[in-house]
Amino acid sequence: MLRCNIRSISQKRGRIDILSRSSHRNQRRWERIEMKNPVIVVHYHELWLKGGNRRFFLGKLFTALRTSLQGVGVQRIEQPGDRFLVRLSDGADLSAAIERVERVLGIAYYAVARPVERDMQSLCQSAWDELAPLQFNTFAVRARRSDKTFPHTSMEIERVVGRYLQDRLREQNRSARVQLTDPDVTCYVEVTPGPLLVYARKIPGVGGLPANTAGRIACLLSGGYDSAVAAYHMMKRGAHLSFIHFYGTGSRPGESSLHVANGLARQLVRYQYHAKLYRVPFEAIQREIVRYAPEDFRILLYRRMMLRIAEVLARRDRALALVTGDSLGQVASQTLRNLVAVDAAAQVPVFRPLIGTDKVDILVTARKIGTYDTSSEPFHDCCPVFMPRTPALHASPEDLDAAEAKLDIRALVTQGLRETTLEQLRYTAGTVHVTEAKPIARAKNSTAIA
Repeated sequence: MLRCNIRSISQKRGRIDILSRSSHRNQRRWERIEMKNPVIVVHYHELWLKGGNRRFFLGKLFTALRTSLQGVGVQRIEQPGDRFLVRLSDGADLSAAIERVERVLGIAYYAVARPVERDMQSLCQSAWDELAPLQFNTFAVRARRSDKTFPHTSMEIERVVGRYLQDRLREQNRSARVQLTDPDVTCYVEVTPGPLLVYARKIPGVGGLPANTAGRIACLLSGGYDSAVAAYHMMKRGAHLSFIHFYGTGSRPGESSLHVANGLARQLVRYQYHAKLYRVPFEAIQREIVRYAPEDFRILLYRRMMLRIAEVLARRDRALALVTGDSLGQVASQTLRNLVAVDAAAQVPVFRPLIGTDKVDILVTARKIGTYDTSSEPFHDCCPVFMPRTPALHASPEDLDAAEAKLDIRALVTQGLRETTLEQLRYTAGTVHVTEAKPIARAKNSTAIA
């Protein structure tokens, strides 16, 4: 075995890049790597922009990591400088830990690091163990020394480890060479007060802001692809969502959309750890709209009534806005004028994070966050019930006000609220726990709430 020589190859320190080009080829093979007490290195990015509020956001990220990793086997979570170190216990389920970290909002990227004894020989060998299985043509070594008591500087570490790796590669007739700018693989060395840490695989995280940092919003969760993806985008910006699902009974037993809404809520709650799912039966209200309103405005009136009921439920949870999965021009009810006319019925802002997103991109995100299969299940969607033959494309608020003239709006909102049931979901120790659906609180009668 070659001995390390701290006077060997010269290498200039550089900035640590967020994601090396090799990461997509070489990531997610942790089950084949045997490590004792592995450490997950968690980096954040956007939180650096928060100035005096940074401590609040970092505290939320710490809480999210602790909550997500319950039951995995975590010794402790540390915060040396601008990153978190998750130290796992011996025998901890590394695959489970990574699966959970992948859903923690606010993480720019993360890596699984090898703990190494505090000597250069052990460091060189561990760096080789990390890089040897990977395929690359160019590489670099980047060292970061947060513990200044370690006797070697960052530049010395980079020179020694880089030369050792190059010699081992030559022994195996591999032609990889050192390249300091944009290498295929970068071997990272972190000098902490505990063991040294070595890793070469950086995996992009979810990004965004930590969960529950931006206030409360109520989401109209339809059961389709769009609304679940819209919910994810708002959670990624730190919003805490409650979900409101309007459902019909279905023409045959088992066709109701409730099972789909429940499945979507179970998947989405993993990003924010607790949530409410309001379930509002809507078919009776639709029949009243069909009975008294013009046919071409039916879909738009359904949506206005949903917004009114959702607004009451949002205020009940002190939510400041509503969010929907609308995408401009995707269907007849989502033309620009129709969206404006529908929104006129609400007194709170209605956010549409997918407004400029096409269906292909929405489906890609649905697969990424795990909602695609659930949204693909057959169910009875209440909106197409009594579908008009020629739906209006360019309604105005005045048109819809006139179309609703024969409807008792307050009575219909009250009817929907009286029949609403509530499920509460909580994500702990890798499992989603759901309470039995119950009618919403009767402390106030429904008319007063409406």
